[in-house]
Amino acid sequence: MRHGRILVTGGSGFLGQRLAHRLLARGLRVRVMDLPGALPATQGPADPALQWQAGDVRRAEDVRAALAGCDGVAHLAGLLTPACLADPVRGAEVNLIGTLQVFEAARAQGLDRVVYASTAGVYGPEPGHPLPVTHYGAFKLAAEGAARASWHAHGLASVGLRPYVVYGPERAQGVSAGPSLACCAAALGQPCTIGYTGAAGLVYVDDVARAFEHALLDAPARGAQVFNLAGTVHTVDEVIAEIRRQVPGARLDAAGPPLGIAPDIGEDGLDAWFPDRPRTTLADGIAATLAHYRNQGAHP
Repeated sequence: MRHGRILVTGGSGFLGQRLAHRLLARGLRVRVMDLPGALPATQGPADPALQWQAGDVRRAEDVRAALAGCDGVAHLAGLLTPACLADPVRGAEVNLIGTLQVFEAARAQGLDRVVYASTAGVYGPEPGHPLPVTHYGAFKLAAEGAARASWHAHGLASVGLRPYVVYGPERAQGVSAGPSLACCAAALGQPCTIGYTGAAGLVYVDDVARAFEHALLDAPARGAQVFNLAGTVHTVDEVIAEIRRQVPGARLDAAGPPLGIAPDIGEDGLDAWFPDRPRTTLADGIAATLAHYRNQGAHP
């Protein structure tokens, strides 16, 4: 697939942009599909290997048009927990029906796999088997079931990745954006309240993007695989303490309930599937995020 093209749905988002840049660096062409309002108004001096295409994953014709001529797909488009809570029907349309549209288009085009974003939110507050307590987690768990059905019915392989709290530069959406927003506020000298409390697994955005790259390009296409990307468990107090260590006097606090996901969900099978995967420490991830926002503040 060295000279192929990869479709990234939801590719204008926080994770999608990181993944697109990694794929371009591998010498691939990338087509980003997202809603019109999420795409840049003008491409400017964009990389000629990068295409932007407006579309809605709920519409079969949009997905088929975006996937035409592509050799692989990373399906990242979705609505997060607050949006699914506010409008569960639309959340199901995007997160479940949209995923089915991608699988059907990939099967029709003869792709060997679909790589898609699930979530640690498929777990509930008690450790063990997936038992979501949010609409978002429920829709993602149903999408994982649909992926298994596509494998058993049609032989279409897939890899679903379940990130926990993904943090890093430009993360702004969702309840778990708190650590990233706190870094931004600290770097710019502003106060911030992280919107959840308790412990959760944190994983730096580049580590997540690398896992999606591995699933697309390096791992064999085999079965309907799903892996947790749990990162390292930290309490919100530990996150605040690390930011204050690097930015003394940062005006940060936290309020709100825990995320409703068991803190330590484990990463069974991940090391065997992805040997030598990157593991950015919390200190290094926060340092990189702070540096990004300091540069942004200096050069708006």
